[in-house]
Amino acid sequence: MTPEHRIHPIRILIADDEANIRRILETRLRIAGFEVAAAVNGTQALELFRSFEPDALVLDVMMPELDGFAVTERIRAQSEVPIILLTSLSDVGDRLTGLRLGADDYILKPFSPKELELRIRCVMRRSSPSLLSSKQVNNGGGHNSVSNQWLIIGNFRVDLTRRKAYRGDERIRLTGMEFSLLELLISRAGESVSRLDILEQVWGYRPTKSNDSRVVDVHISRLRAKVEDDVDNPELILTSRGKGYMFRRANQEDRAVKA
Repeated sequence: MTPEHRIHPIRILIADDEANIRRILETRLRIAGFEVAAAVNGTQALELFRSFEPDALVLDVMMPELDGFAVTERIRAQSEVPIILLTSLSDVGDRLTGLRLGADDYILKPFSPKELELRIRCVMRRSSPSLLSSKQVNNGGGHNSVSNQWLIIGNFRVDLTRRKAYRGDERIRLTGMEFSLLELLISRAGESVSRLDILEQVWGYRPTKSNDSRVVDVHISRLRAKVEDDVDNPELILTSRGKGYMFRRANQEDRAVKA
């Protein structure tokens, strides 16, 4: 595909087999200024994902043909687009399954459309901050005149300006939320960051239940799987027992440079 710039309202794809929920969400999100497409099941959601090219997805978990988990897994194999799951599942383990598959957040049914709108904006702010502010997507090839700030630790390096991470010459595929989580920990390297602080600063809300902080644990696990050489013996993202998580303190061999 030829690189190009396209400007449009932020596109949200929603998928839910309940017509009244689709209608309410479409109306609310359009009033909020989003461009919306709606799917009635998981199969149609995948079709619309290819044709509509959404900037974020809102997927019901319990859908016919393909459920929200299956759609999330298939989309994550090819894209880092933000995904929010709508779920009525009461079991915490079931809800965390969606996060492990690559979802950025979930909302329990019943919910208010206003809450969903706020969650979308939080996810978009962390995943695509320039898109949320300017409603512009750069599909590649653009020149960035701002100098890049790098953190280099051994063969792991992070471009904090362009929000990219590498191991050697190989780029690590991180979702926007995963990079924001990494960025927060790096900004406070050597300091324990509590799950509550992470949830507030990356996801933008305070937990209403103790289990909400499990969102952080699942994303830390996913992030470690991508950036650590040995997940069982992490050297970059450390656990602070009873406190939270910490990015390792820089030493003389590590570098923070501008290029």
